[in-house]
Amino acid sequence: MTEILEVVRAVRSQNQVPIVLFSYFNPLLQFGLEKLAREAEHAEIDGILVTDLIPEEAGRFSAMLRAHEIDQIFLAAPTSTDTRLQMIAKRASGFVYAVSRAGVTGAREKMSAEAETLVTRLRRCTNLPVAVGFGISRREHVRDVWRYADAAVVGSAIVEMIERNANEPDLVPKVGKFLASLISD
Repeated sequence: MTEILEVVRAVRSQNQVPIVLFSYFNPLLQFGLEKLAREAEHAEIDGILVTDLIPEEAGRFSAMLRAHEIDQIFLAAPTSTDTRLQMIAKRASGFVYAVSRAGVTGAREKMSAEAETLVTRLRRCTNLPVAVGFGISRREHVRDVWRYADAAVVGSAIVEMIERNANEPDLVPKVGKFLASLISD
């Protein structure tokens, strides 16, 4: 966590693009939740999404984040009931992360129709922006998601590219070119 926060501070000295820390709960708990909230504010992290922390159990952590002006982002799945979506929307801040399909993350050939249905359901519960992720890896995916959601999250495709090119001197430009290709006309 210390190294991640240092990297974020370095990025912040050059860039004001919003940054969301995406993690499992255990590493955050080991670092110390109050310490994390303070350090994340100092690093200018905008939000935190904890993949395995459900809203029902996030009250104390969410309050710490709010006290340090950091958004708590929650996941909403296609299998979530309308009642659960309302609860997620009520407890989330910043945006809601809509999981595009049931299952695990990773690049896919086609986007699931479940994502559009989920975003429609979320829009009835909240005015927060909705970002769709899980499986987005191509320009066609991004364009499709932008039809009905506020953002498309590309994660696994970037991680895979970094893993394949980790020892390449032009890794950063390669990743930048890939990201630009996702939003080019």
